[in-house]
Amino acid sequence: QVQLVESGGGLVQAGGSLRLSCTASGTTFNRMGWFRQTPGKEREFVAAIAWRSGNTYYADSVKGRFTISRDNAKNYLQMNSLSPEDTAVYYCAAGTRITGYEYWGQGTQVTVSS
Repeated sequence: QVQLVESGGGLVQAGGSLRLSCTASGTTFNRMGWFRQTPGKEREFVAAIAWRSGNTYYADSVKGRFTISRDNAKNYLQMNSLSPEDTAVYYCAAGTRITGYEYWGQGTQVTVSS
């Protein structure tokens, strides 16, 4: 059974930092990523990492502020210089196929106060 479990969300002031973690189990993945969603909006891509190569990809809105990394069966999203616009539920995602993500975590709330 494939499971993705996120942790590390919370409340932080603007300019602060948080680190999200995602622990994966049940299979080997080609990629893992993070998405976020706010009420009334579609889920949007934040960052991804190719598991074998370690190549990373970022949305323009987070480049230079967020860093995705991996360590064994975990991946991490280090978020710096947070702004209220980063407030959202963040979801860990993982994919085993050539493209896309088949597996999703339950989400963790990140709230940035101004």
